[in-house]
Amino acid sequence: MRIRSRGALTLLAAVSLAVTACNTPAASSAPSQVATTTSPTDEAEVTTAPTDAETSAAPTDAETSAAPGDDWPETGTLKDGSTFTLHERVADKLAAGEPINYVFSYGSTAIPLFSPQYAAGYERTLPEAQAILPMNGQAVAPSSAVQDINEQIAQIDALFQADQIDCLSVQSTGTDAFSNIVNDIMATGIPVFTVGVESNGNEFTNFTQISNNEGLQAAEIIVEYMNDNDLDFKTFAVSGGDPTQNWAQGRMQGFIDGIMEAIPDATFVNDVSSALNVTYDPAAAYDAYSAFIQGNPEVQVIQNVDISAEHAARAIADSGNTGEMFAFGWNVSIGQLDAIEAGTQIVALDQQWGDQAGFGALGCAEFLANGNILPNTNVLKPITTENVEEAREEFMSISGG
Repeated sequence: MRIRSRGALTLLAAVSLAVTACNTPAASSAPSQVATTTSPTDEAEVTTAPTDAETSAAPTDAETSAAPGDDWPETGTLKDGSTFTLHERVADKLAAGEPINYVFSYGSTAIPLFSPQYAAGYERTLPEAQAILPMNGQAVAPSSAVQDINEQIAQIDALFQADQIDCLSVQSTGTDAFSNIVNDIMATGIPVFTVGVESNGNEFTNFTQISNNEGLQAAEIIVEYMNDNDLDFKTFAVSGGDPTQNWAQGRMQGFIDGIMEAIPDATFVNDVSSALNVTYDPAAAYDAYSAFIQGNPEVQVIQNVDISAEHAARAIADSGNTGEMFAFGWNVSIGQLDAIEAGTQIVALDQQWGDQAGFGALGCAEFLANGNILPNTNVLKPITTENVEEAREEFMSISGG
């Protein structure tokens, strides 16, 4: 997760690079460093697993040439074959040099770890985008304890109906959760980008990972850890704060598939349909893991697909299972970093929330100012004992610690 501000000159230099320069193992290309393309991305066609445990880049079509007749940002062909024509209001603002209204919509202002990192990512890249294109920025989100899709859509629609959106970025929470409103807004000539999880809308770019590939990458890391440390993992479990989410199930199923391929005689005590639901509440998660460990002492590796791996790791330590049972999960927190150092957590898979939140402003600026469509270069960054100190410094910087 990059947290240092980068100037507009960095972005303008980077956009001329070939997209292959962005495929750096174990690190996400920050939005201001990605290459550009002149046609929309199409994530739906890519389902293959990553070939390197160090990188799980979601697909891009940066090597696709522009369709005949494309003249971005004024007009061009979208991935569903329809024609995008820039809204007259936005075109007039560009011609007059007036600032456009950029809106970033995300799921909640009240989720631990997630919300402050998303807010910081939005704030980080807005000045860089404003150096490329005059814009007024606004971030909106529900204040609920979980991501509220209906409220998020209502907020977007209210601003759209009031002509307050000239370019939009949406943190999606489900494959089709925002497809209708994204498609409706794109059809009026307002550019839209999505971030966070896979999305099936008509947006220009979906900046995210592919959840099934994330699970496969996690399996490779766990197997590598097992081999490097002369361990013999046979019994596994899957869990999450909301196991019904499509991204959660993708991470679980990918992990299950990857483990079963590498360890054919492995056993999972649960699966995608029966995954342990620990909620997003820290105390509730710890209690759920403590009870689960007591009832399933044979489990050796517990997957958490979101923010609560640290509570699984703490329950492992408190139950006297350090060195016998291990957790791993997604995203970064002090608790997870401590657990990695203590040997109760194998890896934290950083999906780089700040880069996701910051992508939209830069995507809008590059598209409207230069006709460039920034591709999806978001990748997982595995945090292990090898880079945990660096990850701690970065996390403390972004959190103000």
